[in-house]
Amino acid sequence: MLTFLQVLGSLGVFLYGMKVLSDAIQKVAGQRMRHLMATMTGNRYSGLMTGFFMTCLLQSSSATTVIVVSFVNAGLLTLIESLGVIMGANLGTTITAWIIAAVGKFSLSKVAIPIIGLALPVFFMGKERARNIGETAIGFGLLFLGLSLLKDAVPDADAVHAQSAQIHDFIGSISGHGYFSFLAFLAAGVVLTIAVQSSSASMAITVTFAMNGWIGFEESAFIVLGENIGTTVTAWLATIGANHHAKRAARGHFLFNVIGVLWMLAAFPLFAQFVEWLAASIPASLRTDTVEGDIGFKLAIFHTAFNFINICLLIGFVSLIAHIVCRWVPDPAEASHPFKRLNRIREALIHSGELNLPEAEKATTDLAELTQHMFDGFLEVFNQPHKDFAARVAELRDLETKADEMTDAITEYLVRCSTGDIGQENAAEISQMIRIAAELETITDTVFRLTKFAQRRYRKNPDLKPEGMNEVLELARLVGEFIELYRSRMFQPVTARTLQIAEKLNVEIVAGRKRLNRQSMKRLAQPHSELRSEILNMEIHNHLEKIGHFSLNIMLALHQITNPDDLTVQSAGDPDPALIENFS
Repeated sequence: MLTFLQVLGSLGVFLYGMKVLSDAIQKVAGQRMRHLMATMTGNRYSGLMTGFFMTCLLQSSSATTVIVVSFVNAGLLTLIESLGVIMGANLGTTITAWIIAAVGKFSLSKVAIPIIGLALPVFFMGKERARNIGETAIGFGLLFLGLSLLKDAVPDADAVHAQSAQIHDFIGSISGHGYFSFLAFLAAGVVLTIAVQSSSASMAITVTFAMNGWIGFEESAFIVLGENIGTTVTAWLATIGANHHAKRAARGHFLFNVIGVLWMLAAFPLFAQFVEWLAASIPASLRTDTVEGDIGFKLAIFHTAFNFINICLLIGFVSLIAHIVCRWVPDPAEASHPFKRLNRIREALIHSGELNLPEAEKATTDLAELTQHMFDGFLEVFNQPHKDFAARVAELRDLETKADEMTDAITEYLVRCSTGDIGQENAAEISQMIRIAAELETITDTVFRLTKFAQRRYRKNPDLKPEGMNEVLELARLVGEFIELYRSRMFQPVTARTLQIAEKLNVEIVAGRKRLNRQSMKRLAQPHSELRSEILNMEIHNHLEKIGHFSLNIMLALHQITNPDDLTVQSAGDPDPALIENFS
C-alpha cells in the first residue's frame, strides 16, 4: 500500500509540474503562441511544425489538441489546418519518452532541486515577466523531480518477486498469446490514458514500469499505442456542446491515431526489428548490460518512429481524412443563419489557459458584425416608408435577442477566464473585452429602438418631406461609418491616428444631432406642426448620437488593449463644444 501511495504521489508531482510548466509558458509566450497558431497554419505542413513546437513547449499533446478544437470552434482554423497541427502534436509529445528514458541514466533530481532553488527568488521578487519565467523554471524542476521520484517509487520487479508473484502471474497470463495479448495491452493503454487524462503521465508510468522490469518491450509498446488512442478522448470530450467543425477536428484526431495503430498491428514484428536496429546505434555511454536498461530508449525510439512514419504515410491523405469526418459529422440539418453560431461559445475549454482568448475575440467580432447587420436593417426600414416590413422587424428583434444571449455568454466566459491564473496583460484585455461586449449589446438595443421609432414615424406621418429624410440619412451615414470603423478594427492595433478619426466622427455626430434637433424645434414653433412626428424625429436623432458615443467607447477599449499604458482617456463623453460648433 505504501508503495502504491508513493507511486501516486510521484505521479502527482509530475502532473503538477507539467501543469505549472504549461501555464507559465502560456503566460510568457501566450500572445505570440496565439498569433503563431492563427497565422502559421496556412497549410498542413506549416500546421505540422506549429503543432510540434507548441507541444514541445507545453509538454502536453492534450493541451495542444484542446486548443486546436477551441480555435476550430471559433472559426480561426479550418479542418485541414487543424489536422496538420494535431499531427504535429502527436510527434511533439514523443519528447516525453526521451526525457523519461534519460531519467534512467541521469539523476535529474540533482538538477531539478537547484533549478527550483534558483527560480524561487525570481518568482517571488521579479516583475511579471520575470515571475513567469521563474514559474516556467519551477515547472521544469517539478517535472524532472516527479519523474525521478516515480522511478525511485516503482520497485525493481526481481527484487520484490516474492511479494508480487500474483502481479507477475497476471502479466504472464495475458502475455505470449500473439495478437490477443497485443490487443489486451492496447486496451490497457487506452484505459490508463483516459484515467489520468494525460498521455505524458501514462507514458511516464509505462516507461518507468518497463525500465524496472515489470513489463517487456512488446507489452509496453502496445500500451504506448493504446495511449495514442486514449489521448484523443480529451479533445473528444472538449467538443461536447461545440459546433460541428470542432467535432470534426476531434474525430479527425481519433481517426488519424486509429489508422496508425491498425497498420502497426500488421507491421509490428518487422517494426520491432527496425526499432532494435535503431537502438543498436545508441551511444555506448547510454547503454547498459541489461535489457531493462535500454528499454526506455527503445520505447522512445518506437514512439517517435511510429508517429513520424504515421505522419509521413497520412499527411498526403489529409483531405481524404477531412472528407471522411465530414461524412461522419454532417452539417447541421437546420438552415444556417449568418449569426446562428453566436450562441456557440465553449466554456469547457477555459482550462486551456492563455490560449483560450481567441474564441472570445472571435465571438465578440461576430457580435460587432451583428450590430452592422442590424443597422443596415434599420436603414432598410427607414428608407422605404410605404413598404410593410413586419417580417424584417421581427427578424431584427430575434437578432437583438441573440445579441443579448451572446453578450451574456461572452461575459460569463471571460469572467471565468479571469478567475484563473492568467498574466496581467491578458487580465487587462479581458476587462476591455467585457466592456466592448457590453457596448455592442447596448448598440443592438439602440438600433432596434430606432427601427421601432421608424415604424411609428411612418404610421404618424406617411407624407414625409424629402429634405427631412435626407438630413436624418446624412446623420445615419456618419453613424454607419463609425460602426464600420470599429467593426474593421476589432482586436487589431488601434493607433492614435485611428483614435483621432473616431473622435472626429463622434464630434460630427453630436453636432449633427444638435443641428437636427434645432430644426425640429423650429418646426414645432410653426402653426399646424406635427408634435408627435417631431418628437419621434428628435428621438431618432438622439439615439443615433448614442450609438456614436457607444462606438467611441469601443474604439477607446480597443486602443487600451494594444496600448495598455495609455490611460489618458477612459470613456467617451460629450466633446468640446468649440469643436461641435465647427461642424454645426
